[in-house]
Amino acid sequence: MEHVIVRTDNSGRPTAVLSRGREWSVGAEPVRWFERINWWETSRRMPKGNSGVDVEVLQLQVRLGNNSKSALTTLYLERGGAGGGWRLRETAAGAA
Repeated sequence: MEHVIVRTDNSGRPTAVLSRGREWSVGAEPVRWFERINWWETSRRMPKGNSGVDVEVLQLQVRLGNNSKSALTTLYLERGGAGGGWRLRETAAGAA
């Protein structure tokens, strides 16, 4: 998965995503949830002290740059339970 940078405002709400040298502006309210993953698919050992492993997922409606006429594209981003960086999981419209 490709690593991306998520810019946020003072309250922590995502405002933009930097991916492959392009900036995508968030154009709608983000949707956030957590998913349980099979830890054995991502590492050889379960992290110490955890009974399960969750990842944070963000669904963002974004448009290229600050162009308000640009079509919205849906990005699904994932961040591991250890609070690591964001990764691009999926692009719904294929424009990213």
